[in-house]
Amino acid sequence: MTGTRTGDVMAAIRSRIASRALAPDEKLPSIRSFAKRMNVSPSTVVDAYDRLAAEGIIRSRRGSGFYVCSPLAPLDLATIGPKLDREIDPFWVSRQSLDAETNMLKPGCGWLPPDWMPNDAIRKAIRKLARASDALLSEYGSTRGSKNLRHFLGRQLSDEGINARPEQIMLSISGTQAIDLICRFLLRPGDSVIVDDPCYFNFQALLKAHEVNVVSVPYTASGPNMERFAKALSAHKPRLYITNSALHNPTGATISPQTAHQLLSLAAKHDLTIVEDDIFSAFEPSASPRLASLDGLERVIRIGSFSKTLSASIRCGYIAARTDWIEALIDLQVATNFGGPSPLTSEMLFHILSDGSYRKHMEDVRQKLSKKRLSVAKELSALGIEPWLMPRGGFYLWCTLPAGLDSAHIAREALKHNLVLAPGNVFSPSQTMAHYMRFNVSQMSDPKTLTVLKNVIASSKD
Repeated sequence: MTGTRTGDVMAAIRSRIASRALAPDEKLPSIRSFAKRMNVSPSTVVDAYDRLAAEGIIRSRRGSGFYVCSPLAPLDLATIGPKLDREIDPFWVSRQSLDAETNMLKPGCGWLPPDWMPNDAIRKAIRKLARASDALLSEYGSTRGSKNLRHFLGRQLSDEGINARPEQIMLSISGTQAIDLICRFLLRPGDSVIVDDPCYFNFQALLKAHEVNVVSVPYTASGPNMERFAKALSAHKPRLYITNSALHNPTGATISPQTAHQLLSLAAKHDLTIVEDDIFSAFEPSASPRLASLDGLERVIRIGSFSKTLSASIRCGYIAARTDWIEALIDLQVATNFGGPSPLTSEMLFHILSDGSYRKHMEDVRQKLSKKRLSVAKELSALGIEPWLMPRGGFYLWCTLPAGLDSAHIAREALKHNLVLAPGNVFSPSQTMAHYMRFNVSQMSDPKTLTVLKNVIASSKD
C-alpha cells in the first residue's frame, strides 16, 4: 500500500500508535474527521481502517467506532526458530521444512525452489479466472471434481497404456488426501500394510494415524526385495502395499519390469491391493514400468498430484481406480470434505496444464535437474557423501554418509546453522538408515549449503 492514499492513512495511524499519541484501547478519530484532516475521501479512511483491523492493529466495536488493540504479550523466543529438541520421527522433516523461515536453506525438503516453477503461467491463469463466472468463483465443487481436468488426466493415463474411463477418475484435495481416503475405505485398525524400507516418511505418519500395523520390506535398486516381500505376505496377510514405482522416494530408484510382474503375481495370489503414488512421473526422461498400466486398475490404485511440477500452493490430487471403488471413495470425500477440490483450483490447473508452455516447462526442469544431479553428486562426493545410485530423473539423491557419522546428529547440528536436512531414519520403518541422508539437488544452489555441511561433518568427526 506504500505511496497510495490508503497507505498514507495507515502509516499515519501506525505512527500515532508507535509514538503513544494513541494508546491501547483508545478510540480512533472518526472516519469523517480523519478524512478531513488527511485531505482524503471518507471511503479511503474506511478502507485504511478495515485493513488495519485485518492486521490486528485496531478493532471495530459495532456502533461505536474503531479502537487501538491492546499490546501483544512479549514474544517468547522459545516458541520460534528451529525446533532443535523435537524428536526425529516421520514428522520431523515436514515440520522443519514447512515452518522454515525464508532465510533458511532446505536441501531436506521435498519440492522445487519457487523460481523453478511456472509462475508466469500461474499468473496468466489467475488473470483469466478473474473473469470467470460467479458460480465458479463462489460455489462448491462437484463430487468427482472438474470434468475438464479429469478428461485431461484420462488422456494422460491413456498415453501410459492405462484405459481409465471418466467414471474411474476422481479429483481429491491433494495426493496426501487421496491416500487418506483410500486408507479410510480399505483399512481398519489393526490391519497390516506393507511399505518400502526406506519409504516416503509421510506414508508412515498417515498409517500411524489409521492405527494399522506397518510392515516394511527392504527396497533395492530394482524395486522391493521380492523374497522378503513374499515372506511378508504370508506372515502378515496385509491389505495394502503403498509405494512409488517411478523415481522412488527417497532412493530415486525405478522398479524393473521383472520385479513389477513378480509383484503383481504375488498381489493376485494374496489378494493384495497396491497404491501406486506416481507423483514424480513427469520428471522421468522416458516412461518406466507402471504397476497400474500392467494391472489395468484391477487391484492397483493410481494416485498423483501437481504439487511437485506446478505449485504446492495450488493443491489438487487425483485417484484412478475401479469404478465401484471410486463411487465409495466419492462418498467418503463428501463425508469428510463435502465435495472435491476447489473448482477455482481445478480450473486453474487445467488452464496451466493445457497451455503449451507446461510441456516446455517440464522439459526445462528435467534438463536442469539432470545437470544438477551430476554437479551436486560430485560436490557431495568431495565431502565423503556418496549417492546410493544415480537416478534416471527427479530431484533426490539418497546418499551414504562418511563412516561413523549419524545423519540425525548431522541434521540437528545443521539446523543450528539454518540448514534443514533429511536424515535417513525418518524414511526407515525399521530404523536402520542412520548412515543415509536424502538431498534435494534443486535446493542446493546456495554455496552456504555445502559450507555448513562441510563444517558440521568436520566437527562431528572430531
